[in-house]
Amino acid sequence: MSSQDQLFTRWLASLEARHLADFRVAEVTRALRALSSAYVQRRQKLATGAALESAGKRAAFALFYGPLHLLTIAHIVGEVDRDRGAISRVVDLGCGTGVGGCAWALCGAARPQILCIDRHPWAVEESRRTYRELGLHGQARIGDLKRLPALPATAGVVAAYTLNELDEQRRQAIEMQLLEAATRGTRVLIVEPIARGVTPWWDATAARVKALGGREDEWRFATDLPPLLRLLDKAAGLNHRELTARSLYLG
Repeated sequence: MSSQDQLFTRWLASLEARHLADFRVAEVTRALRALSSAYVQRRQKLATGAALESAGKRAAFALFYGPLHLLTIAHIVGEVDRDRGAISRVVDLGCGTGVGGCAWALCGAARPQILCIDRHPWAVEESRRTYRELGLHGQARIGDLKRLPALPATAGVVAAYTLNELDEQRRQAIEMQLLEAATRGTRVLIVEPIARGVTPWWDATAARVKALGGREDEWRFATDLPPLLRLLDKAAGLNHRELTARSLYLG
């Protein structure tokens, strides 16, 4: 998927119209700086959901990080899941605005059903909007990820920028369930920021994934951001001329 794709462009225009109806770009930029600070410096806020406590931060997350994550995850899926055949369902854990599941669904010729799960009511509603506006079908529900839904061999499950926000006990429990599902044939994709500081558990988890025949990748790829994302990126003092991530995949 590229930023020029018609579906992506139409979805982004819808995001702009909806979230900029109540905020000026300068206000979204301030919220984006605060949100970025929470992700980098005050990560305890993520565990409580406080990073999305204000309407401004929610607008900034939806307008900026949602599209960036969709582009990133679509690129990764296009590489690691290439020629693997269709899946019937994709489950998006800790879905945010639902872009992980949507990115995977859009990468194949067939369009699987999507199930998005997040503990934040706003994220659940935003996910519903995302897959509707991208022409996809599915459902979103509130959940705390203590126990994963049924994951058949014909399904894919994505945990994108999610495991790093969990406490260690819950993260280990989710990881165990994901690896167990992979042994039954479910495709599993884990995506996290490239910065090692937010994922001290990464190497151990990667070793377990590779022991089951999976792969570990680090991604850096150039992108031409759409105008609004480019404006927000520069105004907030960020630099996303290339998108980066690390991933684990079991197919």
